[in-house]
Amino acid sequence: MTLPPVVLFDLDDTLFAHRRAVGLGVTAHRRAIGTPLAEADDDAELARWHDLEEHHYARYLAGELDFLEQRRHRARDFVEPYGLDLASDHEADQWFDDYLVQYQLAWTLHDDALPCLDELDSRGVRIGIITNGDLRFQLAKLDRMGLTLRLEHVIASGELGYAKPDPRIFEHACALFGVQPSDAAYVGDRLETDAIGAASAGLAGVWIDRLGVATAEELGAAAASGVRVISSLDELHR
Repeated sequence: MTLPPVVLFDLDDTLFAHRRAVGLGVTAHRRAIGTPLAEADDDAELARWHDLEEHHYARYLAGELDFLEQRRHRARDFVEPYGLDLASDHEADQWFDDYLVQYQLAWTLHDDALPCLDELDSRGVRIGIITNGDLRFQLAKLDRMGLTLRLEHVIASGELGYAKPDPRIFEHACALFGVQPSDAAYVGDRLETDAIGAASAGLAGVWIDRLGVATAEELGAAAASGVRVISSLDELHR
């Protein structure tokens, strides 16, 4: 694809290795808590944590819960099978804060993130972020990873009241950059939320399938929407 003047990225699991940090963070937190959580199966507990994150974070994005409430629900639901009680908000917040310490210790970018941004910079491409999340929390990641000054704009759903794949968030980003949607591309790791959502708003949608697990149905949906599929950010500028 010919690179447009503006390239926008999703953050978690596109540039930032979120799932890796979650895996290391929740496992370390379980170990610190001790029996019985520490003795549970690592893979099963990580899968359960991911499921709870998907469920309650979606409720936050839909406006059913605020940012802290979705964290409290995730913590309570995770420990409930083990008879642990996080009834008070203070207890739930403390439990989640302790998890965050371990999660943040594991923060890294994907290996292809910086080379991709360097190449875009060298070509004069303007760069930004559209993320479904809390702006302050996402900015903390960008600051720690040294990306903040490389980005012209960071757009977070938590500041707008609507989230991807709502076309308004993509349109808002293009307006900030002063370009038409046809002059921007959006790269993300979720087919429907990121790539097809962007394509539906008039941007060039790019789906990064890092693990190569796309089904025939998903590839068909991508093709029907004009979405490009890549397995690495190295492919974006090639």
